[in-house]
Amino acid sequence: MELSTGYVAAFGGVTILAMLIAHRILRRILSPSATPRAELLGDNRAHALRETGDVLAVFLVGAAVVKNCVHGESLSTDAIWCAAFASLGLLLLEVTGHLGLLLLFSRSLKASLDRGNVAAGAAAGAHYVATGLLTSRAVAGSDLRGIGLSLVFFALAQVVHQLLVAAFRMLTTYDDAEQIEGENLAAAISYAGVSLAVATIVARALEGDFVDWPHAIAGFGLLSATAFGLYPVRQLLVQSLVLGGRPSIRGGDLDVAIARDRNVGVAALEATSYIGTAAAVAMLA
Repeated sequence: MELSTGYVAAFGGVTILAMLIAHRILRRILSPSATPRAELLGDNRAHALRETGDVLAVFLVGAAVVKNCVHGESLSTDAIWCAAFASLGLLLLEVTGHLGLLLLFSRSLKASLDRGNVAAGAAAGAHYVATGLLTSRAVAGSDLRGIGLSLVFFALAQVVHQLLVAAFRMLTTYDDAEQIEGENLAAAISYAGVSLAVATIVARALEGDFVDWPHAIAGFGLLSATAFGLYPVRQLLVQSLVLGGRPSIRGGDLDVAIARDRNVGVAALEATSYIGTAAAVAMLA
């Protein structure tokens, strides 16, 4: 069967729509009181921001599934593997997204979202997008071997992402979770920038054909290590060159602007610098 643009587009539309419906069903099961209308049109902007991240993550995973599973060999084969990898991707997205938020906020997340904490909503939404980026690159293949490799590299990517973000946030003299729980939107934007930037780099490290384990692990580790380049971006580029502050190994004027002054503009500049650097690494590597 010839692989036409219309054929791929049809698979893309059906797959993403099915994943969005499944996502809503899972959300209703886990949170019976949650509805799209209440979350997106209600007064609680925190839930709306979190749900926005969920939806974008589903689009990322759905598009990647179709790209990797639809080869035009036969309609039934493409449909079977699309359904299998879409189900796997959605399950991984929902489970690891939830667990990752528990690591950041512990059990205070639901209370923060329920009371309309916009900072918590922004951080949660960004976390789901980061998880979606990783899932979209890890869930690749069109056979049982591909499912096995997807699970291994997805687990590896999640661990590396969490460790890199945790290590990077040790540069700050403030506690991210505490600041975000205290409705500091600047801290949430800063966290979002780091999480998305690291996810972009780690996701790029997942790309490529699998040859053997030594080459795969070495290539993944080497490219993931470039995330440490975000350190000079923070301490030298943003803090010293842009803000005119004194160079420091840890903390500094940037921390003061975010934790004490809650300066959203500075946080947005910081986050943009991280994401821009990560995008450059992903394109050039």
